[in-house]
Amino acid sequence: MRFEPRQPKEGINVSDTHPLVEAGTLVVGLAAIFVIIALSIIFLIEAALYYVTAEDEAKLFSNWMPDDLVTVAPDDERLYQMQLLVDRLASHWPESPYDIRVEIDDSDVANAMALPGGLIIVTQGLLDQVESENELAFVLGHELGHFRNRDHLRALGRGIVFSLFFAVVTGDDIGGVGIKAADITLRGFSRRQESEADEFGLGLANAEYGHVDQSWRLFERWDTQDSSMIDLAIYLSTHPDSGDRVIKMKQHAELEGWRLQGDVKPLGW
Repeated sequence: MRFEPRQPKEGINVSDTHPLVEAGTLVVGLAAIFVIIALSIIFLIEAALYYVTAEDEAKLFSNWMPDDLVTVAPDDERLYQMQLLVDRLASHWPESPYDIRVEIDDSDVANAMALPGGLIIVTQGLLDQVESENELAFVLGHELGHFRNRDHLRALGRGIVFSLFFAVVTGDDIGGVGIKAADITLRGFSRRQESEADEFGLGLANAEYGHVDQSWRLFERWDTQDSSMIDLAIYLSTHPDSGDRVIKMKQHAELEGWRLQGDVKPLGW
């Protein structure tokens, strides 16, 4: 059989699929691979953290501070008074393995968070909204509740993975992912975790004051303000607030037989 050379067909190396479809398929494929890798890393980190005891966590992060945290001056009277208050609240949790520390983030955004090792961050924006010691005591007690239930550590793997991803994508300094990880971690708290932290915080407030009056007053005040006030909404975005959150806290207090009214203490500054 005689071989007869022929020119290849025109467009033989050109796909019949539209370039946009191919690009979309590539993006979806890469995204799926990233999700699988991220979920695998999150699972491995959370599995490893499960075996880290609270005592070991407290030792490991005893002096840890996020690199990107901008704090107020060490001699700020609010910092001193808050530390005294959180120490009093923590005394009603005698089995706590943590040496609770408080720092004020010099930010106008209203927020609070519990970080590994017993560090509670409260922003200046939130302190500007608090009108009594009782209100602040509940906020601090709520964060202590996350420590008691170890919510902050259970979700830390997810926060670290996503914050590192954002750091790589945006080009930010990977060494400064502390607050980013914490913020993403807090957004992962479930309603059950938030509800349990609320109940623990109420219990600490009742143990400290003999009643729970004003514990939820901050939330009631925010509910009556313009929802377009983004600064106030930030706290609620990281500490999910369903419409009946205050009602549930009141119901829990009544179930426990705690007094709903009592003397309200002013702030110490």
